[in-house]
Amino acid sequence: MILSASRRTDIPAFYSEWFFNRLKAGMLRARNPYNYHQVYQIDLYPDDIDCIVFWTKNAEPMLSKLNLLQDYSYYFQYTITPYPKAYEPNLDDLPHRIETFIKLSEKIGSDHIIWRYDPIFISDNIDLNFHLLMFEKLAQSLANHTFRCIISFIDLYNSTKRNIRDLHIAAMDDRIKRSIAKELAPIAKHYNLEMQTCAERIDLEDLGISHGRCIDDKLISRFTNKTFHAVKDPHQRAECGCIKSFDIGVYNTCLTGCKYCYATRNHQTALKNRAQHDPLSPFLIGNTAVGDQVRIKNKKNQTYISF
Repeated sequence: MILSASRRTDIPAFYSEWFFNRLKAGMLRARNPYNYHQVYQIDLYPDDIDCIVFWTKNAEPMLSKLNLLQDYSYYFQYTITPYPKAYEPNLDDLPHRIETFIKLSEKIGSDHIIWRYDPIFISDNIDLNFHLLMFEKLAQSLANHTFRCIISFIDLYNSTKRNIRDLHIAAMDDRIKRSIAKELAPIAKHYNLEMQTCAERIDLEDLGISHGRCIDDKLISRFTNKTFHAVKDPHQRAECGCIKSFDIGVYNTCLTGCKYCYATRNHQTALKNRAQHDPLSPFLIGNTAVGDQVRIKNKKNQTYISF
């Protein structure tokens, strides 16, 4: 099994204590986000987990505990974007985030950390020149500490539109996407960074930018010496190339507060949910409830328990 930790929230930044407690306990429980009482219990022993993919904007809380992952294969999808506080209100200053990225890379190896420059958008004070200047600055800082850069362009979901209505972020058509990608690609090439897109329909292969898989079977095979059949994750968007994994996060629990985020409705909701977090619970948020139907998933069996 491949764990995604997590597309839905920043576990390394805000819930790493819980995560390491669950590794020690050898299991966690996660609710189906669309069916509250449908619960999956996941065994977390090294023999049960093929790879863990961490998604984060701040791995600093994990830096001193990476030895607890020594029996696991894992890598990081690590987002660093240069937007002003109006867009990313609760992130550390950019130099500190770059420093943390570099520290992580030095501990785990540059082949185990992927830089994400996403989402890309245009607004009243974010234009193409801003992206060219900041992308080059970041690429220069990070190039020796990663091997790949993943980009994507903003998706304006209904919740996203509400959160950005005062920021004047524009919708992006393929013409705009291509014009930006055409300028970023040579920068990435100059710094020997492989460039991929995440869940984008647009074809940019002629620019040297391939369709990526954030949960990447080839990368995981390299780390584990196992062969993974590239079965697309059926729970992701049609444009997503990721192979199947199990996401252990919970929507509306990330405290970073990025206005463009699709996974958190608003910061107040995230704070309310965070108040239900217990680092000793098998659940990221809350605990066992009456009516829960627990499906135990491991390599030996699959059984059900009712509460």
